[in-house]
Amino acid sequence: MKYLIASAALALAVGSSTCAGAVEVTLIAPGGIRAALQQMFPAFEKKTGYTVKGTFGSGGGTKAQVVKGDLFDVPVVQVPYDDVIKSGHVVVATETPLANVSVGLAVRKGAPKPDISTADAVKKLLLGAKYIAYPAAARGAAAGVSFDETLQKLGIADEMKPKIKVAQGGAGAMKMLADGEVDYGLTFVSEIITEPGVEAVGPLPRSISTPTFLSGFISADTKNVEAAKALLAYISGPDAAPVYKERGMLPGK
Repeated sequence: MKYLIASAALALAVGSSTCAGAVEVTLIAPGGIRAALQQMFPAFEKKTGYTVKGTFGSGGGTKAQVVKGDLFDVPVVQVPYDDVIKSGHVVVATETPLANVSVGLAVRKGAPKPDISTADAVKKLLLGAKYIAYPAAARGAAAGVSFDETLQKLGIADEMKPKIKVAQGGAGAMKMLADGEVDYGLTFVSEIITEPGVEAVGPLPRSISTPTFLSGFISADTKNVEAAKALLAYISGPDAAPVYKERGMLPGK
């Protein structure tokens, strides 16, 4: 009995020591890549023994935090990111393309899926809608910035103003759609497929909507260089590619 108690105590002590000594690696990224990365974290942690703390926000907000010098071991930012490189807070040589994601159209679950295969089809659909919702570009949402550009390319930005309900992030736009407040919702495809009550019709045509490209870096200020290298290698490696595809993204450049 004494032997069993001593063995249990030793095991507990070793386990506590291992947990206490676990290195936490921090990451910051835009919301469009959140679902894919969060899906990868458990496998990475199991493989390496490191733990991951992820912080997610708008594309513009994420870049602003990196430029300001907020400390994260692995920053993930959207193209273009000259300001991030010039800030000196990332190791430029570690620049690693991760994935790209397109803005897509969503409908309520079970609703007919309209034709969005051409610019003319999208233009007709939007002009025929009573209301649409998408993330607020003014708050730094990359999907919102991209869709504002789409409306300009279609030449209907002014006509659409009375029909637009600006949302707080992609999740907010999808909630408006699911609740019946709007006819269509638009945000990154990777965000559409994570939300209940809505379905993705598909990405908008590239002729009117350029995908958003995301790259990872190692922070110039990290204290956990090896952990940061391991995480960046994992989220850009062969195990990551099928996860990006599953989440509505394309891996690499």
